[in-house]
Amino acid sequence: MANHKSALKRVRSNEAKRLRNRFQAKTTRTFVKKLRLTTDKAAAQELYRQVASMLDKLAKRNIIHKNKASNNKSKLARYVNSLATTLPAPNATA
Repeated sequence: MANHKSALKRVRSNEAKRLRNRFQAKTTRTFVKKLRLTTDKAAAQELYRQVASMLDKLAKRNIIHKNKASNNKSKLARYVNSLATTLPAPNATA
C-alpha cells in the first residue's frame, strides 16, 4: 500500500476517474446498441447526432482511441444512411 499522502490521494482519485470513465463508456455503448436497433430513419438521425457527440467526448478524454471513435461513427453513419434506401424485408413465410 502507498506510504505518502500524495500517493494515497492518487489511489482515491484514480478509482473515482476509473468509475466515471466506465460509466461514460458503458452509457455510450448502450446508446450505440439502441441506435443499431432503430429502424426509423428520423429517430436514427437524431440518435446518431447524440451518439456521435458522446463518442467524440470519449475520444477527447482518452477513454477510447480517436480512431475507434471515428470508425464507430463511420459505421453508424453508413447504417443510418442505409435506412432510407432499404425497404422492410417481406415476410418469407411462404
